[in-house]
Amino acid sequence: MKKVALHNLGCKVNAYEMEVMQQLLTKNGYEIVPFDKEADIYIVNTCSVTNIADRKSRQMLHKAKKQNRNAIVVATGCYAQTDTEGAGADESIDLIIGNNRKKDLIQILQDYERDHDKTLHHSTVLDIANEHEYEELKLDRTAEHTRAYIKIQDGCNQFCSYCIIPYARGRVRSREQANVIQEIEGLAALGYKEVVLTGIHLSSYGIDFADGKPQLLELIRAVQQISGIERIRLGSLEPRIITEEFAAELSALDKLCPHFHLSLQSGCDETLKRMNRHYDTGEYYQKVELLRKYFHNPALTTDVIVGFPGETEEEFGITRDFLNKVHFYEIHVFKYSRRKGTRADKMPDQIPESVKHERSSILIAQNALEARKYRESYLNQQVEVLIEEQQKIGDNTYQTGHTREYIRTACRAETDLTNQVITGIPKRLITDEILEL
Repeated sequence: MKKVALHNLGCKVNAYEMEVMQQLLTKNGYEIVPFDKEADIYIVNTCSVTNIADRKSRQMLHKAKKQNRNAIVVATGCYAQTDTEGAGADESIDLIIGNNRKKDLIQILQDYERDHDKTLHHSTVLDIANEHEYEELKLDRTAEHTRAYIKIQDGCNQFCSYCIIPYARGRVRSREQANVIQEIEGLAALGYKEVVLTGIHLSSYGIDFADGKPQLLELIRAVQQISGIERIRLGSLEPRIITEEFAAELSALDKLCPHFHLSLQSGCDETLKRMNRHYDTGEYYQKVELLRKYFHNPALTTDVIVGFPGETEEEFGITRDFLNKVHFYEIHVFKYSRRKGTRADKMPDQIPESVKHERSSILIAQNALEARKYRESYLNQQVEVLIEEQQKIGDNTYQTGHTREYIRTACRAETDLTNQVITGIPKRLITDEILEL
C-alpha cells in the first residue's frame, strides 16, 4: 500500500478539492499519512493569490522532497498552474497536475509511476483559458462533522487589475444544479446540518449555462428543500448581485443564514477604478442597506487591500472612513502583492512594504473594535446555535458552536450536543477566553 501525504494551501475551493483528492486516493488503496511523516507520494495543493502564498507553496514542496528524496512530489493548484516555468525548473517537483485535472489524479499517478523518467519533470497542465467544462468533483463526506463546503463554480471573468486568479482558474464554469443537489443530499443523509456554497466567483454561477442567466438564487432555493439541511451559507458575493429582488427572495428562505461576505477591496472610488472593480462606494453602500432592510442586524464581512499602487494617504483615509460608515462585523485585510502578468504589476507609484504594514495594522485594530461591538450587540438574546464540538476547559464542559450570524458561542453542559441545532441559548462572546456564563 503506497503512503501519501497531503498539504493544502489557500482558499475554501482548494480545501474542497484537496478533500476530494484524499477520498480518491483512499478509495484506490492509498494510505494517507501526516505530511511530516515519510511517504511514497507527497501532494501539495498550492496557492498563488499572493507572493507569500507562492513562497509557502515552494517551501512545502521542498520540505516534502527533503523528507524522502525517493518520493514522488506532486504540485497541483494555482501556483503549479500559473508558474509552470518556475515549477518545471524546481528539482523538488516530480509531477505537476494543473487545475481542471484533479479528477484524473489516480490515473495520472499510475501513468507517471509506470512510464516516467525520473530525470525529467512531468506536467499535465492544460491551457486553462480554453477550458469550458466544469471539472466534476464530489465529496462523500468532509473532515468537519457539522458543516460542509460545497464547490459549485470555478473560474472568473472579472480580471481585476491586481488578481492572478483568472489566469490560474480560467473562465467561469458552473456545476450543474442536479449534481450539486445530489452531493448535498448525500451529505445530509450522513447527518450534516449546514452547507456553505462556495466558488472562485460565486456571483457568476450559471452565466455560462445555455440561457446565460445567473441562477444562484434558483440553486439556493433548491438547497432549501433538502431534508436534513438546516442552514445555508454563501461564500463571497460581488456587490452587484444584491438587488432588491435578490435580497427579498433570500430573506424568505428560513435556512439562509444572515451572514454575508460582500467583496469590497477599497473604500475609495479612485482606488476602485485602478483596481478595475465594477462598482463605486455609493453603489456598495446601497447594497449594504438592502441587506439590512431585509435581514435583522446581519453579519457583514469583507476583504480590503491596502497599499494598492497609487494609494495615497488621503485615499487610505477615505477607505478608513468608509469602513467606519459601514460597520462591518469582520474585515479581512490584505497587503497588496504584486503578481507578474497582471496590470497592477506595471502600475507606477508602488507602495513600500513598510507603508502597507502600517496601514494593515491600522485597519486590523479598527476592525477588532467593530467586531467586538457587533458580537456584543447580541449579548443576552435568545439565539440558535449549531453545536460543533464539546470542550473541557478547567472544571467545566462547554458545548461550542456558531450562531446563524457566525458568532462563536459556548454554553455549559455535560451532555455532548455535537451536531445539534439548539435554540434558546443566550449568546456569549468567545474572545481570548470563554467568558463565565
